[in-house]
Amino acid sequence: MIFSFMTEKRLKITYLITKGVFGGAQRYVYELASALPETDYEVSVGFGDGEVLEKKLQLVKIRTIRIKSLGRDLNFWRDLESFWALWKLFRQEKPDIIHLNSSKIGGLGALAGRLAGVKKIIFTGHGWSFNEDRFWLEKKILAFGHWLTIILAHQTIAVSQQVYDQVAIWPGVKNKITLIYNGIDKINFLSERDARLLLLPNKIDKFWLGTIAELHHNKGLDILIETFARLVKSLISSELGWSLYLVIIGEGEERGRLEKLISAKRLEGRIILLGQVEEARKYLKAFDVFILPSRTEAFPYALLEAGYAGLPIVASEVGGIPEIIPDAESGLLVPPGNVIELEKSLKYMITKDHYRALVGPNIEKKIKADFSFKEMLKETISLYQEKND
Repeated sequence: MIFSFMTEKRLKITYLITKGVFGGAQRYVYELASALPETDYEVSVGFGDGEVLEKKLQLVKIRTIRIKSLGRDLNFWRDLESFWALWKLFRQEKPDIIHLNSSKIGGLGALAGRLAGVKKIIFTGHGWSFNEDRFWLEKKILAFGHWLTIILAHQTIAVSQQVYDQVAIWPGVKNKITLIYNGIDKINFLSERDARLLLLPNKIDKFWLGTIAELHHNKGLDILIETFARLVKSLISSELGWSLYLVIIGEGEERGRLEKLISAKRLEGRIILLGQVEEARKYLKAFDVFILPSRTEAFPYALLEAGYAGLPIVASEVGGIPEIIPDAESGLLVPPGNVIELEKSLKYMITKDHYRALVGPNIEKKIKADFSFKEMLKETISLYQEKND
């Protein structure tokens, strides 16, 4: 899918993101970078740790730049080294546009870009780190850092209305923020049977609750495991109780803790951590119900993809998720971290066949109508082409 705008010369754009893994923000960078028309843009992508993003970009012949000192955790000397590396990179590459993604690279990149004289600096807010479970003073410091990033950038993209609203009230930033929803393109899903045969061939006839998520505290997978244990116990007297399985696709730092929790609940074999699966979204139709129990979110791709697959969804009422699931005809929302409410909603979704048959097609229709990648790309390119005030 290509949009072409006539320009005197190709614009040189460098995307930057802190980690080279393949979460939502990395997918955003990958899809924009690979969709820009080669006739109008010369594209490169810079990042720190991680190889998955690099491999994917190399397959589509996009130049990658490794910034070895760049990491997610705060470290004064490493961050100073990263700032110096970015300044040198911008002076050497002379990009017309830098497009920053994630909190760490946002602050470092915006300041380095200003000092290096970059003509257009764009920052995408994929969510605000002050929404995470942190000490209040740390939240205040992070909020100040985000404000400074928005001030230094020429434009900031908010990926949901909630992300926009949280910062639009800050001094001096309202006219520097644009709402552009994440969007998705057509996905070639495997059939339910084929997906199950490839993932868990001995569980084809079971009832699959599932999710695709990084094994990280913010994703609330510990809450989901607690809930599943209660759910199995409450339904154990029925045939459905014995048929329930929870399948989690994804990898991350919380694997060890989640494995211990599964073991403590004696649910080995009923809760399956599949790890990283290549092109995981292709397997979504393997699930009977999709769950996203996050503690914090902005506008998750996983939920858009599950909706596109026509899956009944139960998710936390956080971030931009209510903009995807606005009412009970589209899916069920629960307060984040609330095991009891999550159990109630899952039990309802599991036991009410007619309700699943209603919400699946409804959410599929909404995603296809309201959150297209074509529109996201068009609006982002328009922002690239705008002259700075």
